[in-house]
Amino acid sequence: MTLSKGEKNCITDVPDVQVGHVTLYEHVNDKDTICTGVTAILPHTENIFRKKVIAGNAVINGFGKTTGLVQMDELGVLESPIMLTNTLSVGAVMQGTLTYMLEETKEIGDTTGTINLVVGECNDGYLNSIRLQAVQPKHAALAIQNATSASSAEGAVGAGTGMQCFGYKGGIGTASRILPAEQDIYTLGALVVSNFGKREQALFLTDSDENPDTPDGSIMMILATDAPFSDRQLKRLARRCAVGLSRTGSKIDNGSGDIAIAFSTAAKINHHSSQVTESITMIRDDHPIMNQFFQAAAEMIEEAIYRSLQQAETTVGRGGRILEKAPI
Repeated sequence: MTLSKGEKNCITDVPDVQVGHVTLYEHVNDKDTICTGVTAILPHTENIFRKKVIAGNAVINGFGKTTGLVQMDELGVLESPIMLTNTLSVGAVMQGTLTYMLEETKEIGDTTGTINLVVGECNDGYLNSIRLQAVQPKHAALAIQNATSASSAEGAVGAGTGMQCFGYKGGIGTASRILPAEQDIYTLGALVVSNFGKREQALFLTDSDENPDTPDGSIMMILATDAPFSDRQLKRLARRCAVGLSRTGSKIDNGSGDIAIAFSTAAKINHHSSQVTESITMIRDDHPIMNQFFQAAAEMIEEAIYRSLQQAETTVGRGGRILEKAPI
């Protein structure tokens, strides 16, 4: 079955979903280059702590430093923006996101509990002078403030600024699919930060030329949908990201952190409620449309990875290292 792409072919085709970037690129001296950034994904335009969304995740290979997934597994909800950055900036981005959410939500840590912040990362240390820790808390807040429902920039932007993919310049990529049901039309969107693989693995190459000495790397894969899913179903959907990843040639190397997060905007769970029960609707697991969602997840991740390569430009990083634009 052929699935149609969304109008923007972007994760922001899912209604209310927004994406914001902060890009940091500066040649500091002959040795050091700042080549990094932050990307924020907002599930909706309201306060995400007060109106949580159902979420799940899948850790395909756990060589990563993502925060917030343990509580997401336990409670099945997302209550913060999803923040993406480089490995050594997880703390700074978490701090900046916390400060932003505390300012927006006065009850956190006072009349109610604390907040579960979700921050994902990939190691951009091949191009970025990562030890300089150029990402500051203010950049996290700015990425959230920059978030918009317009088509997301791709390639060497935001969290993807310093990333590599198959020994070429990688970064941010996105895609979407439309899934018609009997009475409804659902949208599924994806955004990736591609930072993995060697040239000899890349299926888009007929032969691999000299491969730069890049590390195993990682990939963050985010799925968003307006279809009504439970957290268990979203975890199942997140697992299918591995199919799209493998279609590009990835073998999910030992040192690669391959992590997928999926959320649904169909239901908003109020933080403050006196109700004993919470009622949500979910698609039946045995309905044929479930297989279409699995197909869409695989298709989008594959496409988003290729788009991250297509939209990136040749980039010069620390110590004069160069990652070329992929011949794709």
